[in-house]
Amino acid sequence: MRIQLIPTVVGVMLASCALRVMADDWPQWRGPKRDGEWHERGVVDAFEKLEVVWRADIGAGYSGPTVADERVYVTDRVTEPEEKERIHCFDARLGSKLWTVEYACPYDGVSYTAGPRAAVTIDDGRAFALGATGRLHCLDAGSGAVLWERDLRKELNVRMPIWGIAAAPLVYGDLVILQIGGKGACMVGLDKKSGETIWRALDDRAAYSAPILIRQAGHDVVVCWTGDSVAGLDPTTGKVYWRFPFAPRRMPIGVATPIVHGDRLFVTSFYDGSLMLRLLPDRLGVQKLWHRVGKNERDTDALQSIISTPVWIGEHIYGVDSYGQLRCLEASTGDRVWEDRTATRQVRWGTVHFVRQGRRTWMFNERGELMLSELSPEGFRVISRTKIIEPTVVQLRRRGEGVCWSHPAFAQRCVFARSDKEIVCVSLED
Repeated sequence: MRIQLIPTVVGVMLASCALRVMADDWPQWRGPKRDGEWHERGVVDAFEKLEVVWRADIGAGYSGPTVADERVYVTDRVTEPEEKERIHCFDARLGSKLWTVEYACPYDGVSYTAGPRAAVTIDDGRAFALGATGRLHCLDAGSGAVLWERDLRKELNVRMPIWGIAAAPLVYGDLVILQIGGKGACMVGLDKKSGETIWRALDDRAAYSAPILIRQAGHDVVVCWTGDSVAGLDPTTGKVYWRFPFAPRRMPIGVATPIVHGDRLFVTSFYDGSLMLRLLPDRLGVQKLWHRVGKNERDTDALQSIISTPVWIGEHIYGVDSYGQLRCLEASTGDRVWEDRTATRQVRWGTVHFVRQGRRTWMFNERGELMLSELSPEGFRVISRTKIIEPTVVQLRRRGEGVCWSHPAFAQRCVFARSDKEIVCVSLED
C-alpha cells in the first residue's frame, strides 16, 4: 500500500474555509440521511450555462463522490502497471489533490471491472471505503492515514456476487454496517474504531443495495435488501426484527436503495418488479401491500429499475424503468399514471439519479446531463437542462456512446459528478 500526500498552502486553506459558511455536506451515499434529499438554499432556480469550478483527473469507477468538511472523496481503479483500487481526497473548493491511498486489488470473479462501486462514507473524522472485492479501509479523513483495514472476502468467506461488493457502508453509533455476503454474515456490524466484528446476521446472498436506517415502533431499524429478502435488523446487535422473503427469479440484482414514506417501504428490481411493504406501527414487522412484475424485462409492470433509486413525492412514486422510461406510479396500487421517454436514452439499463430539493427534483442522467425539474401526477416538466460531464465507455463498453452511471453529490451549492476520466465541480449557486 502506498499513500501520496500533497501539501496544501496554509493561506489557500484559510481562504477556502472562509468561502462556504453554513454550506451543506454530502457525507455518504444519497446525502446526509441516505434519502436523496438536499436542503441547501441559495441555489439557482433555472440555468442556461453552469460554471465548471474545477476538474480533476481520476480513473474509472462506478462509485459516486461524497463531500464533507471542504473535502471530496471518490474511488477508482487502475490496471497498469498492476491492478489497484485507489481512494482519493480533493479540496472541495479548488480541486487540488490532498491525498491518495492505493492498494493492489485483482478483480477475480468480478464482472464489469471499471472500478469500485460503493461511495465513501465519512463519519466523525473517518473515511470508510469499501472496494469491489470486499477490501475495507478506515482512513483518517483529513490526512489519509490508514487507521485499520480488513479483507472481508477472505475473512468472512464472502460469496462474491457477479457484480462485486457495491453497498456503501452505513455508520450507526460506534458501528459501521455492511452488506458483504459472507457465509452466515450477509450483513455485518464492525467496531468503527478498531474494525473488530461485533455481529453477523442473515445467510442470504448479497445484493448491491445500500442499507438504510429507519425508525419503527420506537426502535431504530437497519433495513437491508439482500439477494434473498428485505429485512429489518437491530443495528446494535444484528438481531433480525423481521424478514420478508423476496428471492429473485433469475439472480440477485437489487441495486436501488429502498425508499420509505410514512409507514410504507418500496423496492424495485429489474427482473422482479416492484414490492410495497407496510411497516407495522405498533410492533416490529411488515405486511405486503402489493407486488407487481411484468412478463419480462421489456414487457414490465409498475416500475422495474436497475440502477436508479426512485423518488417518492406525496402519493406518487417516480422512477426509471428497465429501458430508460421515466414513470409515475400511484403509490397505493402501483398503477401507472404516465410515462415519459425524454429524460434519458431509451436503452437497456437507462439511468437517472434523482435528488429532491423542496418542490423541485434534480435529475442526472447517464448522458451526463443535469436537469432541474418538477415531477407531478400531471407530468414531467423540465425547468432547465444541460450537460455537465461527458460520458465514458469503461463502465459499459458494449454501448459505444458511453454512460455516466455514478450518483453525483450535491453540496456547498455545487454538484460533483464523475466519469471514468475526471471528476468535476459545477456551481449551482444563485
